[in-house]
Amino acid sequence: MIFYRQNLTDAQLLDLYKKILKPRLIEEKMLILIRQGKVSKWFSGIGQEAIAVGVTAILDESEYVLPMHRNLGVFTTRNIPLHRLFSQWQGKANGFTKGRDRSFHFGTQEYKIIGMISHLGPQLGIADGIALADKLQKNKKITAVFTGEGATSEGDFHEALNIAAVWKLPVMFVIENNGYGLSTPTNEQYACENLADKGVGYGIDSYIIDGNNILEVYNKLSQLKEHMQEDPHPVLLEFKTFRMRGHEEASGTKYVPQQLMDEWAAKDPVTNYRDYLTEIGVLTVEYDEQLHAEIKQEIDENLAIANAESEIIPTYSGELDDVYKPYQYEEVSPSSEIKNVRFIDAIRNSLEQSMLRHNNLVIMGQDIAEYGGAFKITDGFVELFGKGRVRNTPICESAVISAGMGLSINGYKAIVEMQFADFVSTGFNPIVNLLAKSHYRWSEKADVVVRMPCGGGTQAGPFHSQTNEAWFTKTPGLKVVYPAFPYDAKGLLNSSINDPNPVLFFEHKQLYRSVYQDIPVDYYTIPLGKAALLKEGNQVTIIAFGAPVHWALDTLANNPDIKADLIDLRTLQPLDTETIFASVKKTGKVIIYQEDTLFGGIASDISALIMEECFEYLDAPVKRVASLDSPIPFTKALEDQFLPKNRFEEVLSDLLKY
Repeated sequence: MIFYRQNLTDAQLLDLYKKILKPRLIEEKMLILIRQGKVSKWFSGIGQEAIAVGVTAILDESEYVLPMHRNLGVFTTRNIPLHRLFSQWQGKANGFTKGRDRSFHFGTQEYKIIGMISHLGPQLGIADGIALADKLQKNKKITAVFTGEGATSEGDFHEALNIAAVWKLPVMFVIENNGYGLSTPTNEQYACENLADKGVGYGIDSYIIDGNNILEVYNKLSQLKEHMQEDPHPVLLEFKTFRMRGHEEASGTKYVPQQLMDEWAAKDPVTNYRDYLTEIGVLTVEYDEQLHAEIKQEIDENLAIANAESEIIPTYSGELDDVYKPYQYEEVSPSSEIKNVRFIDAIRNSLEQSMLRHNNLVIMGQDIAEYGGAFKITDGFVELFGKGRVRNTPICESAVISAGMGLSINGYKAIVEMQFADFVSTGFNPIVNLLAKSHYRWSEKADVVVRMPCGGGTQAGPFHSQTNEAWFTKTPGLKVVYPAFPYDAKGLLNSSINDPNPVLFFEHKQLYRSVYQDIPVDYYTIPLGKAALLKEGNQVTIIAFGAPVHWALDTLANNPDIKADLIDLRTLQPLDTETIFASVKKTGKVIIYQEDTLFGGIASDISALIMEECFEYLDAPVKRVASLDSPIPFTKALEDQFLPKNRFEEVLSDLLKY
């Protein structure tokens, strides 16, 4: 191994040695603690320290770095107090996740580190969003994000690279090619000779770097950073290295040929760098021994602090209160000036006024810029707000949603438009595993609204007509909003954008241009989690949301003798159970009306809640009316049969006769 110091001073050379030595000594201590049963899980980065340390060392403390679970050197180079790391690994309160997640599955705004989730790929998109926020601010910061050679097989890797290339984002994509994805060797992961070759297809500059040579890492990345600051663009960096321990300690390394282990042991990044510094007279044996002693003492002292910390005592309130970021609803009362508008106009009006109100709000989606979106809601927004804040995206929902999280992390608000709600399936992972869990895991908001044009009645078939709210209502950490009227659509969307928690905002396509209402011209808000009582009666409670609200109104208009409470839920999560229970206790009969298919829909949970909380008040079984349990078809006759409109009145009539 050949080292070139270039312009580095003796002090800089020694500083890099201290930085690379510290994680190695911590790891050696962790291996002892694992054998003693004092640490339950460990993902070793022995042999890869030069990458984590070198990358972090070239970044300013205000620049974000997104590591993985073998990058202890990132955390130590950022000088996180060791006792906090030890508390994290022991699942104690002084860690970063309050015992809710393990090892390096955490982030910290204080140290500008954003940790991984086990699904790996989404953090690449997060880096795009963070870098986009920096680029919009023109602050010349760069973002570094780590991944392994195994995760380059995930679609998120390709989506994130493509977005970074198209948007010219200052992201360092760091691939630690350590030979194995758990036990799968690289020749079973990819067929190209080098992973850096993949950058060519995306128009990204790519480099292959010796990941065991700390000076090569530091010097090359220092040069690249200067270029990226002057001319923002992404780079793809493939670091050749090796994993000397198992995927995690329990896995072992029996699947690795001994010859390969011996070859890479000879390339140890710490040993070779120490020998080099000794050879050129920068490091003495005495000083090296002193450094070892000082670091080991620091480790022992901080371990003692963590060991003395009490175990977490669980409470229901402690857990549930952290699912969402606390948010003080800001009520803005409507003005007296009103205008009769369509549902779609109310959505546009909300977006436009919110963009004016929040200069850090960015809208992203397919064809939303000059074209104005599939439904023309954002037509003219580019002229009003510029292409920096109104961004066409490639067809890559997963990375775009992750980029929304990155914008949120770096001080922005994000709206992501699904062209159709059906397409959210390709972005499902970052919604339910990243946005939904971030505040609970490490107290980080996810200030992202995902707009969901949905619903049937337009003969659009099984890929453009679903109403898939139930995919998300069961996921703790998400809020789900589903208005039926222009007034509610505007006020609730405004509130959703203000709310720092992730919101799935459903907009029924058939209502876009068919429903009109007088609404205030100026900005106003409606609180999430509050249902609307549209009609009052004492015979039956009808619970609905979205298009079925209008179908229920038509039924009641055609049957004026029916005296019903008609509840428009408006928000499905959080759910207004107070209004529901009060009505059921008054009427004694209830029917829940949804457009989604019956089994597993939210009507089932509402029915269960009513049975549990209002059983003694019921005079009949709770009834549910929903679409057929089949995919939604295309032909009108089939779609009409699929939707519940033709079945509701009969079920309601039978319920009233019960």
